[in-house]
Amino acid sequence: MARSEIRPVIKLRSTAGTGYTYVTRKNRRNDPDRMILKKYDPVIRRHVQFREER
Repeated sequence: MARSEIRPVIKLRSTAGTGYTYVTRKNRRNDPDRMILKKYDPVIRRHVQFREER
């Protein structure tokens, strides 16, 4: 059974410029815009904003 396009896989890239990414899924119906989450960046060892990359 194929994965639904309602919950696509997205990459979250660090805004600190380290190049670190998280991979997650999002619900397009609830979050149609680009997602921004505050998560831990182990390269600089602090929490920063991660933005959705397409």
